[in-house]
Amino acid sequence: MLSAELIIYGLIFVGVLILVEGVYLVAFGRSISLNRRVNRRLEMLDKNVNREEVLAKLRKEMDQHLESRGIPLYSLLADRAQKAAIAFTPNQLMMMMVGVSVLAFLALTMGTEATLPVRIVLGIGMGVGGVFMWVSSKAKKRLALIEEQLPDAVELMVRSLRVGHPFSSAIAVVSREIKDPLATEFGIISDESTYGRDIGESLKHMAERLDMQDLRFLAVAVSIQQQSGGNLAEILEGLAKVIRARFRLFRRVKAITAEAQWSGKFLSGFPVAVLLVIQVTDPHYYDEVLDHPWFIPACFVVAIFLIANLLVMRMLVNIKV
Repeated sequence: MLSAELIIYGLIFVGVLILVEGVYLVAFGRSISLNRRVNRRLEMLDKNVNREEVLAKLRKEMDQHLESRGIPLYSLLADRAQKAAIAFTPNQLMMMMVGVSVLAFLALTMGTEATLPVRIVLGIGMGVGGVFMWVSSKAKKRLALIEEQLPDAVELMVRSLRVGHPFSSAIAVVSREIKDPLATEFGIISDESTYGRDIGESLKHMAERLDMQDLRFLAVAVSIQQQSGGNLAEILEGLAKVIRARFRLFRRVKAITAEAQWSGKFLSGFPVAVLLVIQVTDPHYYDEVLDHPWFIPACFVVAIFLIANLLVMRMLVNIKV
Protein backbone atom coordinates (compact mmCIF):
# COMPACT_ATOMS: atom_id res chain seq x y z
CA MET A 1 0.00 0.00 0.00
CA LEU A 2 1.08 3.54 -0.67
CA SER A 3 0.83 4.60 2.95
CA ALA A 4 3.12 1.77 4.09
CA GLU A 5 5.67 2.64 1.40
CA LEU A 6 5.66 6.31 2.38
CA ILE A 7 6.46 5.34 5.97
CA ILE A 8 9.26 3.08 4.74
CA TYR A 9 10.67 5.88 2.57
CA GLY A 10 10.72 8.20 5.57
CA LEU A 11 12.38 5.61 7.81
CA ILE A 12 15.04 4.88 5.21
CA PHE A 13 15.84 8.60 4.81
CA VAL A 14 16.09 9.06 8.60
CA GLY A 15 18.33 5.99 8.69
CA VAL A 16 20.59 7.60 6.06
CA LEU A 17 21.04 10.71 8.24
CA ILE A 18 21.77 8.63 11.35
CA LEU A 19 24.23 6.47 9.40
CA VAL A 20 26.19 9.47 8.10
CA GLU A 21 26.38 11.04 11.58
CA GLY A 22 27.43 7.70 13.10
CA VAL A 23 30.21 7.15 10.56
CA TYR A 24 31.49 10.70 11.15
CA LEU A 25 31.61 10.29 14.93
CA VAL A 26 33.26 6.87 14.63
CA ALA A 27 35.89 8.24 12.25
CA PHE A 28 36.79 11.32 14.29
CA GLY A 29 35.46 10.66 17.79
CA ARG A 30 34.12 13.19 20.30
CA SER A 31 36.84 15.69 19.48
CA ILE A 32 34.92 16.69 16.35
CA SER A 33 31.86 17.75 18.38
CA LEU A 34 30.97 21.44 18.54
CA ASN A 35 31.08 23.73 21.56
CA ARG A 36 33.47 21.64 23.65
CA ARG A 37 35.39 23.15 26.57
CA VAL A 38 38.67 21.45 25.56
CA ASN A 39 38.82 22.36 21.88
CA ARG A 40 39.91 20.01 19.15
CA ARG A 41 43.17 21.82 18.42
CA LEU A 42 44.36 21.51 22.03
CA GLU A 43 43.46 17.81 22.08
CA MET A 44 45.43 17.29 18.88
CA LEU A 45 48.40 19.17 20.34
CA ASP A 46 48.19 17.02 23.47
CA LYS A 47 48.35 13.85 21.38
CA ASN A 48 50.85 15.19 18.85
CA VAL A 49 53.48 17.61 20.15
CA ASN A 50 54.39 18.74 16.63
CA ARG A 51 52.56 22.06 16.37
CA GLU A 52 53.34 22.46 12.68
CA GLU A 53 51.70 19.12 11.79
CA VAL A 54 48.56 19.99 13.75
CA LEU A 55 48.34 23.37 12.00
CA ALA A 56 48.82 21.77 8.58
CA LYS A 57 46.10 19.19 9.25
CA LEU A 58 43.56 21.73 10.50
CA ARG A 59 44.25 24.14 7.63
CA LYS A 60 43.86 21.29 5.14
CA GLU A 61 40.52 20.29 6.67
CA MET A 62 39.21 23.86 6.57
CA ASP A 63 40.40 24.75 3.07
CA GLN A 64 40.05 21.46 1.21
CA HIS A 65 36.40 21.97 0.26
CA LEU A 66 37.07 25.49 -1.04
CA GLU A 67 39.80 24.10 -3.28
CA SER A 68 37.47 21.38 -4.65
CA ARG A 69 34.73 23.64 -5.97
CA GLY A 70 35.74 22.78 -9.52
CA ILE A 71 34.65 19.15 -9.13
CA PRO A 72 31.35 18.64 -11.04
CA LEU A 73 28.28 18.54 -8.76
CA TYR A 74 30.47 18.85 -5.67
CA SER A 75 30.36 22.63 -6.01
CA LEU A 76 26.78 22.48 -4.68
CA LEU A 77 28.09 21.00 -1.43
CA ALA A 78 31.54 22.60 -1.18
CA ASP A 79 30.43 25.95 0.28
CA ARG A 80 28.43 24.34 3.10
CA ALA A 81 31.10 21.72 3.81
CA GLN A 82 33.68 24.50 4.05
CA LYS A 83 31.60 26.49 6.56
CA ALA A 84 30.92 23.33 8.56
CA ALA A 85 34.66 22.45 8.53
CA ILE A 86 33.79 18.85 7.69
CA ALA A 87 36.84 16.71 8.37
CA PHE A 88 35.95 14.29 5.57
CA THR A 89 37.83 14.98 2.36
CA PRO A 90 35.81 15.79 -0.78
CA ASN A 91 36.53 12.29 -2.12
CA GLN A 92 35.35 10.74 1.14
CA LEU A 93 32.16 12.79 1.06
CA MET A 94 31.44 11.70 -2.49
CA MET A 95 32.16 8.08 -1.54
CA MET A 96 29.78 8.55 1.38
CA MET A 97 27.08 9.72 -1.04
CA VAL A 98 27.64 6.68 -3.23
CA GLY A 99 27.68 4.30 -0.25
CA VAL A 100 24.48 5.56 1.39
CA SER A 101 22.78 5.69 -2.02
CA VAL A 102 23.56 2.00 -2.52
CA LEU A 103 22.33 1.16 0.99
CA ALA A 104 19.15 3.18 0.43
CA PHE A 105 18.58 1.33 -2.85
CA LEU A 106 19.01 -2.04 -1.12
CA ALA A 107 16.64 -0.99 1.67
CA LEU A 108 14.05 0.14 -0.92
CA THR A 109 14.46 -3.16 -2.75
CA MET A 110 13.82 -5.18 0.41
CA GLY A 111 11.13 -2.96 1.91
CA THR A 112 9.07 -1.76 -1.04
CA GLU A 113 7.62 -3.01 -4.31
CA ALA A 114 8.67 0.05 -6.32
CA THR A 115 9.95 -0.48 -9.86
CA LEU A 116 13.69 -0.53 -10.57
CA PRO A 117 13.91 3.02 -12.05
CA VAL A 118 11.97 4.43 -9.08
CA ARG A 119 14.26 2.64 -6.60
CA ILE A 120 17.36 3.92 -8.39
CA VAL A 121 16.13 7.53 -8.45
CA LEU A 122 14.96 7.40 -4.82
CA GLY A 123 18.18 5.71 -3.69
CA ILE A 124 20.35 8.39 -5.32
CA GLY A 125 18.06 11.14 -4.04
CA MET A 126 18.18 9.84 -0.47
CA GLY A 127 21.95 9.33 -0.54
CA VAL A 128 22.86 12.69 -2.05
CA GLY A 129 20.04 14.57 -0.31
CA GLY A 130 20.80 12.98 3.06
CA VAL A 131 24.47 13.95 2.96
CA PHE A 132 23.56 17.43 1.71
CA MET A 133 21.06 17.96 4.55
CA TRP A 134 23.57 16.62 7.10
CA VAL A 135 26.33 18.96 5.93
CA SER A 136 23.93 21.92 5.78
CA SER A 137 22.80 21.23 9.34
CA LYS A 138 26.40 21.07 10.54
CA ALA A 139 27.23 24.35 8.81
CA LYS A 140 24.17 26.13 10.22
CA LYS A 141 24.91 25.00 13.80
CA ARG A 142 28.60 25.88 13.55
CA LEU A 143 28.01 29.37 12.16
CA ALA A 144 25.35 30.05 14.80
CA LEU A 145 27.79 29.08 17.56
CA ILE A 146 30.55 31.25 16.09
CA GLU A 147 28.21 34.25 15.89
CA GLU A 148 27.25 33.72 19.53
CA GLN A 149 30.85 33.33 20.70
CA LEU A 150 32.40 36.20 18.73
CA PRO A 151 31.40 39.13 21.04
CA ASP A 152 32.84 37.34 24.07
CA ALA A 153 36.02 36.56 22.13
CA VAL A 154 36.49 40.19 21.07
CA GLU A 155 35.91 41.41 24.64
CA LEU A 156 38.46 38.88 25.88
CA MET A 157 40.97 40.29 23.38
CA VAL A 158 40.21 43.80 24.66
CA ARG A 159 40.96 42.76 28.25
CA SER A 160 44.19 41.06 27.16
CA LEU A 161 45.33 44.16 25.27
CA ARG A 162 44.59 46.43 28.23
CA VAL A 163 46.78 44.39 30.58
CA GLY A 164 49.69 44.81 28.17
CA HIS A 165 49.61 41.70 25.98
CA PRO A 166 50.43 42.09 22.27
CA PHE A 167 47.62 41.29 19.84
CA SER A 168 49.13 37.93 18.89
CA SER A 169 49.07 36.91 22.56
CA ALA A 170 45.46 38.12 22.84
CA ILE A 171 44.54 35.82 19.94
CA ALA A 172 46.32 32.93 21.70
CA VAL A 173 44.42 33.65 24.93
CA VAL A 174 41.10 33.46 23.06
CA SER A 175 42.11 30.15 21.48
CA ARG A 176 42.73 28.68 24.95
CA GLU A 177 39.92 30.19 27.01
CA ILE A 178 36.80 29.87 24.87
CA LYS A 179 35.07 26.80 23.49
CA ASP A 180 34.98 25.35 20.02
CA PRO A 181 34.32 26.06 17.20
CA LEU A 182 35.77 29.58 17.49
CA ALA A 183 38.64 28.40 19.71
CA THR A 184 40.13 26.22 16.98
CA GLU A 185 39.65 28.97 14.38
CA PHE A 186 41.59 31.48 16.51
CA GLY A 187 44.11 28.80 17.41
CA ILE A 188 44.93 28.40 13.72
CA ILE A 189 45.37 32.17 13.41
CA SER A 190 47.66 32.14 16.45
CA ASP A 191 49.79 29.34 14.99
CA GLU A 192 49.94 31.04 11.59
CA SER A 193 51.11 34.23 13.30
CA THR A 194 53.84 32.25 15.05
CA TYR A 195 55.08 31.00 11.69
CA GLY A 196 55.13 34.50 10.19
CA ARG A 197 51.74 35.09 8.55
CA ASP A 198 50.13 38.49 9.03
CA ILE A 199 47.25 38.32 11.54
CA GLY A 200 45.13 40.69 9.46
CA GLU A 201 45.44 38.40 6.44
CA SER A 202 44.58 35.35 8.55
CA LEU A 203 41.48 37.07 9.94
CA LYS A 204 40.42 38.15 6.45
CA HIS A 205 40.86 34.61 5.15
CA MET A 206 38.74 33.22 8.01
CA ALA A 207 36.02 35.83 7.39
CA GLU A 208 35.85 35.01 3.68
CA ARG A 209 35.89 31.26 4.31
CA LEU A 210 33.03 31.48 6.81
CA ASP A 211 31.28 34.30 4.87
CA MET A 212 30.43 36.14 8.11
CA GLN A 213 29.98 39.90 8.22
CA ASP A 214 31.04 40.34 11.86
CA LEU A 215 34.35 38.61 11.17
CA ARG A 216 34.88 40.92 8.20
CA PHE A 217 34.41 43.88 10.55
CA LEU A 218 37.06 42.40 12.86
CA ALA A 219 39.51 41.77 10.01
CA VAL A 220 39.06 45.29 8.62
CA ALA A 221 39.47 46.89 12.06
CA VAL A 222 42.72 45.01 12.70
CA SER A 223 44.08 45.76 9.20
CA ILE A 224 43.32 49.49 9.50
CA GLN A 225 44.96 49.65 12.93
CA GLN A 226 48.06 47.88 11.58
CA GLN A 227 48.38 50.39 8.74
CA SER A 228 47.44 53.65 10.45
CA GLY A 229 47.94 52.92 14.15
CA GLY A 230 45.60 53.81 17.00
CA ASN A 231 44.31 52.27 20.19
CA LEU A 232 43.34 48.75 19.14
CA ALA A 233 41.69 48.00 22.50
CA GLU A 234 39.25 50.90 22.06
CA ILE A 235 38.55 49.94 18.46
CA LEU A 236 37.79 46.34 19.42
CA GLU A 237 35.70 47.43 22.39
CA GLY A 238 33.49 49.47 20.08
CA LEU A 239 33.37 46.58 17.64
CA ALA A 240 32.29 44.18 20.39
CA LYS A 241 29.41 46.51 21.27
CA VAL A 242 28.35 46.69 17.62
CA ILE A 243 28.50 42.92 17.19
CA ARG A 244 26.55 42.30 20.39
CA ALA A 245 23.93 44.89 19.38
CA ARG A 246 23.57 43.28 15.93
CA PHE A 247 23.25 39.88 17.56
CA ARG A 248 20.51 41.13 19.89
CA LEU A 249 18.71 42.76 16.97
CA PHE A 250 19.01 39.56 14.94
CA ARG A 251 17.49 37.55 17.80
CA ARG A 252 14.68 40.09 18.11
CA VAL A 253 13.95 39.96 14.38
CA LYS A 254 14.00 36.19 14.53
CA ALA A 255 11.49 36.20 17.39
CA ILE A 256 9.21 38.67 15.60
CA THR A 257 9.25 36.69 12.34
CA ALA A 258 8.93 33.27 14.02
CA GLU A 259 5.14 33.30 13.66
CA ALA A 260 5.36 34.06 9.95
CA GLN A 261 7.99 31.36 9.46
CA TRP A 262 5.90 28.71 11.16
CA SER A 263 2.81 29.90 9.28
CA GLY A 264 4.63 29.36 6.00
CA LYS A 265 5.83 25.92 7.06
CA PHE A 266 2.33 24.98 8.23
CA LEU A 267 0.65 26.20 5.05
CA SER A 268 3.14 24.24 2.95
CA GLY A 269 3.09 21.11 5.10
CA PHE A 270 -0.66 20.95 5.75
CA PRO A 271 -1.63 19.71 2.24
CA VAL A 272 1.05 17.02 2.42
CA ALA A 273 -0.16 15.96 5.88
CA VAL A 274 -3.75 15.82 4.63
CA LEU A 275 -2.65 13.67 1.70
CA LEU A 276 -0.90 11.24 4.07
CA VAL A 277 -3.95 11.06 6.35
CA ILE A 278 -6.21 10.33 3.36
CA GLN A 279 -3.89 7.59 2.15
CA VAL A 280 -3.78 5.99 5.61
CA THR A 281 -7.52 6.20 6.30
CA ASP A 282 -8.81 5.55 2.75
CA PRO A 283 -6.09 4.29 0.35
CA HIS A 284 -8.60 4.07 -2.53
CA TYR A 285 -9.82 7.68 -2.21
CA TYR A 286 -8.25 8.80 -5.53
CA ASP A 287 -8.85 5.59 -7.50
CA GLU A 288 -11.72 7.09 -9.50
CA VAL A 289 -9.66 10.02 -10.79
CA LEU A 290 -6.26 8.38 -11.24
CA ASP A 291 -6.94 7.79 -14.93
CA HIS A 292 -8.21 11.31 -15.57
CA PRO A 293 -5.94 13.19 -18.03
CA TRP A 294 -5.75 16.22 -15.74
CA PHE A 295 -4.77 14.30 -12.58
CA ILE A 296 -0.98 14.25 -13.09
CA PRO A 297 -0.78 17.86 -14.37
CA ALA A 298 -2.87 18.98 -11.39
CA CYS A 299 -0.46 17.23 -9.02
CA PHE A 300 2.47 19.08 -10.60
CA VAL A 301 0.63 22.41 -10.32
CA VAL A 302 -0.07 21.80 -6.62
CA ALA A 303 3.58 20.87 -6.02
CA ILE A 304 4.78 24.02 -7.81
CA PHE A 305 2.47 26.19 -5.71
CA LEU A 306 3.69 24.53 -2.50
CA ILE A 307 7.33 25.16 -3.44
CA ALA A 308 6.51 28.74 -4.45
CA ASN A 309 4.80 29.28 -1.10
CA LEU A 310 7.91 28.13 0.75
CA LEU A 311 10.18 30.38 -1.32
CA VAL A 312 7.96 33.45 -1.01
CA MET A 313 7.50 33.02 2.76
CA ARG A 314 11.24 32.57 3.16
CA MET A 315 11.94 35.75 1.20
CA LEU A 316 9.43 37.70 3.29
CA VAL A 317 10.94 36.71 6.64
CA ASN A 318 14.62 36.66 5.57
CA ILE A 319 15.47 40.09 6.98
CA LYS A 320 19.14 41.08 6.81
CA VAL A 321 20.56 42.56 10.02
